[in-house]
Formats: sequence, structure tokens, C-alpha cells
Amino acid sequence: MNKKRFIILSSPSGGGKTTIARYLISKYKEFSFSISATTRKMRPNEIDGQDYHFITKELFVQMIDNNELVEYEQIFGNYYGTPKSELNRAKLQNKILIFDVDVKGALSIQKHFPDDSLLIFLSPPSIQILEQRLRNRQTESEQEIIERLNRAITEMKFADQFKYHIINNILDDTISNVEKIIISEIINKK
Repeated sequence: MNKKRFIILSSPSGGGKTTIARYLISKYKEFSFSISATTRKMRPNEIDGQDYHFITKELFVQMIDNNELVEYEQIFGNYYGTPKSELNRAKLQNKILIFDVDVKGALSIQKHFPDDSLLIFLSPPSIQILEQRLRNRQTESEQEIIERLNRAITEMKFADQFKYHIINNILDDTISNVEKIIISEIINKK
């Protein structure tokens, strides 16, 4: 059996996928982060080309038309998607690619690359805790928080379509659980 080349972390916004992806990339030199493209505005402390490729809506639509994306979706009025160039970059560098994507993106990547994809869904312990996490970020308006919470309820219904489902209650425990999965599914299969 071949080892997986794609680790796909998915959760509702504020569910911890980015934090865990950053941890894994900092610890494992053979891992690389799949940098998604988006049309949303950059948040404080984000870096273009490191957190996302921040592009215009016109350029994103052009990428769709040119079939340059593995998957994409419009969420809260902004486009998000995975450029095919990210998969090519990881392959050339012989890296395992970590994706930090929404549910639809995760399932789409798995559909296109079923033998290469390891899907892990991260759930908040409750909608109330998720709401507090979103408020603590201080990056969304009240309306955006409400929209994200409503979407989270829908996204969590898809958790059973992922190979692994972890409740992200205590971050250190969640990281440990994700790491155990990756060691079992990828590291030990070298």
C-alpha cells in the first residue's frame, strides 16, 4: 500500500485546522502547506504567498476558466480554491502536502485523489465554544460571525464522511491525536 501524499484537515471556520497545519509543518520537514488562493481581504498578520495567495476576483475567475484549480468554492462572498500548481510544487519537492480547507474542498480533493488523501475532520466541542473562538479572533464582523456559525452547523453534518473525526477541545490533545493518526497512516508507511 502506498503512503498518502495529501493530509486534508477540515473544520468549520475557527475549528483549529490552520493552527494544527502550522504545527505539523513546523515539526515535519517532509510536509508542506498547500497555499490556497482567495479573493478575501488579508487579515492582520497574514502574509501573501504564505497564508494564502490573495488575488482579485477577476484573476480567480480566470483560474476557474483555465481549469487551474483542483477545487474551489465561493464562501461568504469570497472565492477560495486550491491551485493545481500547489500539487505540482509538492510533487517536485517530494513533499507531503497539508491542506487546510472547508468540507466541500476536502471531499472534492478526496474524490480526485482517493488513494492519496487522508481526511481528518476537526469539530469544536460545541457551537458556543466555536462562537467564542471566532469572537476572540476579532477578525469578523457580527454578521460574519453569525454566517460562520450557521455554516458550521451544516459543515459538521459531513464529519462522518471523513476517515477521522476529532473533537478539538484542548489544543495539545488534538495535536497529539492528529499526530498519532499521521504517524500511523503516513510516517510508519515509508
